[in-house]
Amino acid sequence: MGFNYITEIPGPDAIKDAVPLSGSLQKIKQERDREIREIFQRESDRFLLVIGPCSADNEDAVCEYVSRLARLQEEVKDRLVLIPRIYTNKPRTTGEGYKGMVHQPDPLKLPNIAQGIYAIRNMHVRAFTESHLSAADEMLYPGNLPYLDDLLSYVAVGARSVENQQHRLTVSGMEVPAGMKNPTSGDISVMLNSIYAGQHSHVFIYNRWEVMTSGNPFTHAILRGAVDINGRSIPNYHFENLLNVAQAYMERTLANPVIVVDTNHANSNKQYQEQPRIGMEVIHSRNYSPLLKDMVRGLMVESYLVEGSQKIDENIYGKSITDACLGWKETASFVRRLAEVV
Repeated sequence: MGFNYITEIPGPDAIKDAVPLSGSLQKIKQERDREIREIFQRESDRFLLVIGPCSADNEDAVCEYVSRLARLQEEVKDRLVLIPRIYTNKPRTTGEGYKGMVHQPDPLKLPNIAQGIYAIRNMHVRAFTESHLSAADEMLYPGNLPYLDDLLSYVAVGARSVENQQHRLTVSGMEVPAGMKNPTSGDISVMLNSIYAGQHSHVFIYNRWEVMTSGNPFTHAILRGAVDINGRSIPNYHFENLLNVAQAYMERTLANPVIVVDTNHANSNKQYQEQPRIGMEVIHSRNYSPLLKDMVRGLMVESYLVEGSQKIDENIYGKSITDACLGWKETASFVRRLAEVV
C-alpha cells in the first residue's frame, strides 16, 4: 500500500483537555477579539500589526519574543494592536524542508505529528499566558483548526492555499479575521474570489461531519507580492497597486473591506531589512489617499530575536530557520516609529 499508517492523532477534545485554556484567559481572548474586530468594523482607528517569526520553531525563544512584544504593546496601545505570529506549520514549495513544529516538535529529530499537535497547543497557551497577547497562525491544514480555535485571534491563508476549496469554506466558519493572500501569480481576482467565498455561508464536509457555516465577515486581503514566469519578485505594495486593489474591492459586494500588506516575501524580494522601509511607504500612501486610509488597516512583518536566518543545525537561539527576519532592536524601533505616523 502507498500509505503506512504510523500513529492515530488524538482528537481536538483530548488535546484541549490535556492543555486547557483557563477561564481568565478566555475572557482576555474575548476582549482581544473585540478590539481587533473594531478595527475591521471602522469602530477603532488603531492599526493592526501581525508580527513575529517566519516559523515558530523553539518554544522558549517564541515565548520570550512574544513577552517582549507584550511590553512593546503597552507602549503603543493607543495607536497599534499587535498580534504575534506563532506560525506552527509551514508550506514548502517542493515539499522538502522544515514543515513547522506540528510536524517536528524538535527540528533536529524525525517528524512526530502526534507529539507536534500537543507541542503547538502548549506553545500557544504558554505564550498567551505569559503575554496576554492572543496570536495568529497560518492555516495550512484546515482540519487542524479545532486544536487551536480557542486561542487564535487571527488566521492567515497562504498564497499556495488561497485557491483551495477546503481553505475557503473553513474560513467561512471562523469567528476571527482571516487574511487571504494573493496567489504567487499575483492574480487579484483569485484573492477577491476567496474573500467572497469566506464571507458566505456553505454546507460541506469537515472532519467527518456535514457542517453549515454562517460566513465570516472579517475575511480580507493580504498583499504579499507576486512572482513572474522567470521567478522574479513583483511587489504590490506601491501606491498604484494599493489603489488598484482598493478599487477592485469596492466593485465587489464584500463586508468590511480591509487590506493588510505583507512587507516580506515577494514584496521585499525576501530582503528582510527592507520591511520597515516598505511599511513606511505603505503608511505614506495611506495618509495620502482617503480611500487607502480607510481600507489599509494593517501590516504583516517577519521578526524574531536575532536578525537573519540560519541552518537548522546551527542552533542559534531566537534566529529563524526558515525565512530571514528582522532582529529585535530593529523591530522595536520600527514599531515605535509606526505608532508615531499611523
